[in-house]
Amino acid sequence: MSKVIFLARWYPHRYDPMFGLFVQRHAEAAALCNDVSVVYVHADEKTTGKFDVERSRRNGIDEIKVYYRKPKSKIISLIRFFKANRLALKQLPKPDLIHVHILTRCGVVALWHKIIHGTPYIITEHWSRYLPGNDFGGFLRKNATRIVVKNAETVTTVTENLAKAMQSHGLRNKNYVVLPNVVDVNLFKPVERHNEKTKIVHVSCFEDKSKNISGLIDALAILESKNIEYQCIFIGEGIDFETLKQYAFSRLNHENILFTGLLQGQALADELASGDFLVLSSNYENMPVVILEALACGLPVVSTDVGGIKEMIDENCGILVPAKDTGRLAEAIQEMASRREYDPEILRDKVLRKYSYEAVARFLDGIYRGTTDSSL
Repeated sequence: MSKVIFLARWYPHRYDPMFGLFVQRHAEAAALCNDVSVVYVHADEKTTGKFDVERSRRNGIDEIKVYYRKPKSKIISLIRFFKANRLALKQLPKPDLIHVHILTRCGVVALWHKIIHGTPYIITEHWSRYLPGNDFGGFLRKNATRIVVKNAETVTTVTENLAKAMQSHGLRNKNYVVLPNVVDVNLFKPVERHNEKTKIVHVSCFEDKSKNISGLIDALAILESKNIEYQCIFIGEGIDFETLKQYAFSRLNHENILFTGLLQGQALADELASGDFLVLSSNYENMPVVILEALACGLPVVSTDVGGIKEMIDENCGILVPAKDTGRLAEAIQEMASRREYDPEILRDKVLRKYSYEAVARFLDGIYRGTTDSSL
């Protein structure tokens, strides 16, 4: 059993219990086979002192969250970020390995720890900023990232598509591995459904630039113009929630749509499992965990063909359409509503074999021990 410290740039915290939830799930999986601690640092305008430290034990993980007073200066903020990480690391025994989640700052901390203490580190990247059309630039940032990536033992990404995008920016490493996301298959599971209308489920963070929820609303308007009966459940919250809600009510029959707000845990699993299929209309993505959760519930998926989604969704479990193609999205939703040939247990099996806590725990343990070969 190795002592592993997660340095997480995204992680659930006191202001947002959903932020970086997929990182927390990776930590929980890793903790099934190893001694895992998590360090998370957050800039906080409400913190009165320089640093506010929270330490807790949760699901077998020792969590240290450090909130530091957010200054106006970006340079001072960066200095406080590194000081906060050092403060947290000093409270933990020397690890056998550091596992960085999301570059670049946490990677710099890990590289410093390797230089000073000889501790090796690996990287898991979730961020879509490397994909075409996104913002990965700046001389200092790009070169710092290249150095951090080069000195890692292994670089893991949640999709092959993201790994190739990183490599296209000159982020070279001898070991790139695709690391599956984690799904709680005991929580997300099939239920009997008796929907009078086709029940469509959409789950997202309600940020329209990436999630293109306005495009989904426009596609639903096309269905209504054809007198197609449906009910669409919009789950989540975010910066564009109220704007999109008002847009939906201005374009769609109010009886056909429901905005639930943020749902977590059993409430999310129950609402998702009660649907007939999941719809995502994103302009760009990596591999949304909600796709895996939907499949675990036995639901097929209609999605735009972006990021690494096609690595999981094919004609056997869903329909892919081009991004920003509202007409094709409407056609795919209509086609899916008329289909009945998907077997929920077959869809669920795709997740059980690779994305359960136990499966990811074994995979991560192999990476930590150096027994997992590069898959790219």
